[in-house]
Amino acid sequence: MKKIEAIVRHFKVEEVKDALNAKGIAGMTVTDVRGFGRQKGHMETYRGTEYAVEFIPKSKIEVVVSDANAQTVIDAILKSARTGQVGDGKIFVSDLSGAIRIRTGESDDSAV
Repeated sequence: MKKIEAIVRHFKVEEVKDALNAKGIAGMTVTDVRGFGRQKGHMETYRGTEYAVEFIPKSKIEVVVSDANAQTVIDAILKSARTGQVGDGKIFVSDLSGAIRIRTGESDDSAV
């Protein structure tokens, strides 16, 4: 099993969700996060005062899938989250040693 974490622009979450649903991937977790990479921060003006915005708001999407579906999920996220601009985000792929569905006790692929 693989855990795929994608940090994407917040306005791309619905597109990513729709792309994953179209590929038959139904379960995901979405969290609002803040951070920066190469995009760094930027200056904004509020009521005449300039201030630095160092952490950019993003969304983190987490999906757990079988090894066979991992590349399908990665491709769907890449296609739907890309704008071509700095700050589009990152995808992290991790091996997952196990998963258990609390309600039924099913484990590993059947729990996902």
